[in-house]
Amino acid sequence: QVQLVESGGGLVQPGGSLRLSCAASGSIFSINAMGWYRQAPGKERELVAVITSGGSTNYADSVKGRFTISRDNAKITVYLQMSSLKPEDTALYYCNADLRTYDSSRRNYWGQGTQVTVSS
Repeated sequence: QVQLVESGGGLVQPGGSLRLSCAASGSIFSINAMGWYRQAPGKERELVAVITSGGSTNYADSVKGRFTISRDNAKITVYLQMSSLKPEDTALYYCNADLRTYDSSRRNYWGQGTQVTVSS
């Protein structure tokens, strides 16, 4: 059994900052990549940022220079530091993990989501 638990969402003013956390737990054998997605009402879920097991990162063009994804391997946790937030960043943010457990094949897992609202 694998669980991804996000935290850190909330209400912030434009130009402010938030840091999201996603902690993974369970019988994890290996992690290929972890990332963050977001979905605003009426829109498709989109990739925000991803970090691979080797440490390489990839960002959506809309967040480059403002968001930073990082990880703590010891805690099996991935973070998303969000700065210079804009109203268009408002969305439900989901953590995703591409991993393999000791007793199952490689597959994707999703967290429950954490709400980020950027508003005055």
